[in-house]
Amino acid sequence: MRLVRSIWNGAISFGLVSIPIKLVNATESHSISFRQIHTEDGGRIRYRKVCELEEREVTQSEIGKGYEDADGTIIPITDEDLARLPLPTARTIEIVAFVPGDRIDPLQMDAAYYLAAGGAPAAKPYTLLREALKRSNKVAIAKFALRGRERLGMLRVVGDAIAMHGLLWPDEVRAPEGVAPDAGVTVRDKELDLADALMDTLGEVDLADLHDEYREAVEEVIAAKAAGEAPPEAPERAEGGKVLDLMAALENSVRAAKESRGEEAESGEVRRLPGGTGRAAPKETGGKKSTAKKAPAKKTAAARKSTATKKPAAGKSTAKKAAASKSGQAKKQTQKKSTAKKAASRKRSA
Repeated sequence: MRLVRSIWNGAISFGLVSIPIKLVNATESHSISFRQIHTEDGGRIRYRKVCELEEREVTQSEIGKGYEDADGTIIPITDEDLARLPLPTARTIEIVAFVPGDRIDPLQMDAAYYLAAGGAPAAKPYTLLREALKRSNKVAIAKFALRGRERLGMLRVVGDAIAMHGLLWPDEVRAPEGVAPDAGVTVRDKELDLADALMDTLGEVDLADLHDEYREAVEEVIAAKAAGEAPPEAPERAEGGKVLDLMAALENSVRAAKESRGEEAESGEVRRLPGGTGRAAPKETGGKKSTAKKAPAKKTAAARKSTATKKPAAGKSTAKKAAASKSGQAKKQTQKKSTAKKAASRKRSA
């Protein structure tokens, strides 16, 4: 890991064992930041720190902390005041308990940090704590003070390092009251089976393969405008209709998921579960007939036209054959009459 500036120096209190450590940010933001500008001329918009009493801009070195009382009075608080707080966690990460990891509600998770050993003397106790956490399959719950307030933390092993997740205090997590639907909804077993099939079809994903597509798209826009080119346009999305049939929507989702993974359902479509409703997908509103239904009708009409055009040709051929047959019969009759006349002529002459 590349060297990162520590944001806090202190020690882990593990019973009577003290482990000097440095607190390092475990995450970094890759989001693209924008500056505020004047849209008319592109000038930067800046904020200046001005003292209200003197009405002048002040430097960072002149700025301190103050607490505003209920009557509006500002009570100055210095860094020395905070350093003398009667708290054991002022410069110490005090471990208070060890609990199974699944006891921690993910809603409490906050910022993440790495705890780096503070020098060679810290190597042995640091490794001891790390291996103890590994063997117990537990996490350590600790209290520490950072940026002017006491916080709750969870220590766990990440690779060969100890990481600490800041935790919200339990009273800082809101209860999910009024979030779930009020109306009583019954989910059928067939719908759950299809939902399970969809989950199995989508499968798992390696989180390392996921990336921020929005940030990449913004970078493309910035690069295009910097080069004096028109920014790329997003393709138009097909408008989705309202989901009126949950079973049909689930079946279509399973089918689409299989196609995206290069799989094919049996007979080209997803089978309905036994005892299904057998309802088709809802028709589009607006009185327009489905395009899928028109296609067979067009084919049938085309087939009829083709058959109709071929019949006259067959009729003409039959008529020609009949005419030829009559012509042949007429010639035979003429030849017979001619032979009879010759025979009669011979008798008369005799």
